[in-house]
Amino acid sequence: MSFTSSEMNGRSIRINRVPATICAILLTIVLVYFLNFHQEERPAIYGKLRSDNPNRVNLRKMLIAAIQASQRGGLEVLDVARSRQLKERSKGQTDEGVNDPFTDADGRSHCVMKQGLQRIFPRVRIYSEEDKEHCKESHSYDLDPTVLHETAQVPDVSVNAQDVTVWVDPLDATKEFTEELYEYVTTMVCVAVAGRPVIGVIHSPFNGQTAWAWVGNSMSEYLAGLHPAHAEEHDSPPIITVSRSHTAGAKDLARGIFGEQVNLLTAAGAGYKVLQVVANNATAYLHTSKIKKWDICAGDAILHALGGTMTTLNDELIHYGPNESPVNTEGLLATLEKHDEYMDQLAKYRTAHNGKLT
Repeated sequence: MSFTSSEMNGRSIRINRVPATICAILLTIVLVYFLNFHQEERPAIYGKLRSDNPNRVNLRKMLIAAIQASQRGGLEVLDVARSRQLKERSKGQTDEGVNDPFTDADGRSHCVMKQGLQRIFPRVRIYSEEDKEHCKESHSYDLDPTVLHETAQVPDVSVNAQDVTVWVDPLDATKEFTEELYEYVTTMVCVAVAGRPVIGVIHSPFNGQTAWAWVGNSMSEYLAGLHPAHAEEHDSPPIITVSRSHTAGAKDLARGIFGEQVNLLTAAGAGYKVLQVVANNATAYLHTSKIKKWDICAGDAILHALGGTMTTLNDELIHYGPNESPVNTEGLLATLEKHDEYMDQLAKYRTAHNGKLT
């Protein structure tokens, strides 16, 4: 018999045990579901059961969001490229006298990346190259942990929100984008804590690959595969990657610093050039003029995660805090190996030329 009865004030209360048991099992499953998910992957209703400290930021959550932002920005870039409706205009000229273009892809990628990140992290300062652009539509997305590979070591680490600065480059190498030199184009996100880059994401929309790293924790499978074991070729002439926009001056400077046998790899896009160093296609990335921090922060984090170094040409670390200038005016040298050796050669050149590099 599935029914029981009890007497209360002369009335009989009948309880069906089977439905009650099913309800208890379902409730247990729901509670286990909530309690065993990472905080950022729990359904929205979980927030009603537990309130988070809005002044803290989970870096695992931020890594996932940074990867998604870069990839979603890349989709906007691809869409504009396919339509060929670039709506190109000029923002002026660079210090090298080269046209600095802006396209619809820059704006659309900026809005998706910046607004998506800001919705998830409303108390984090986020700087984008295209912050002057007005975004008419609200772009958002839910965190998707499947952007991480299964073996990624990504612990739950929280930091103060006021210590976090995010740097967004919605479209690196815009000039080359307008010329359909798509191999140089990337979308990038960097997360700095207390001014130091700890998470870097460089997404290449036109080959669909995403290089990301969290310093001291994990990196993408693509990045790990891109970075081969270092060959012991100490006597080989260095290969220095420099910008296409000022090749002539960089050629003379590189030869002066590293010797007549130096090889030059001309390329565009700071993100692309860092990946050339990662892949051992170049031994160093040299930039002699000022450069914006959203161009270099992600690459700085990735190099650091691989044991490499990025400094100014004065051999100083570059800081990415909110109180810093968004412009690095001291040039840069980025390497995986021999950084001190190259800086010594640079210092000798500078001494021989009355403290000047150009």
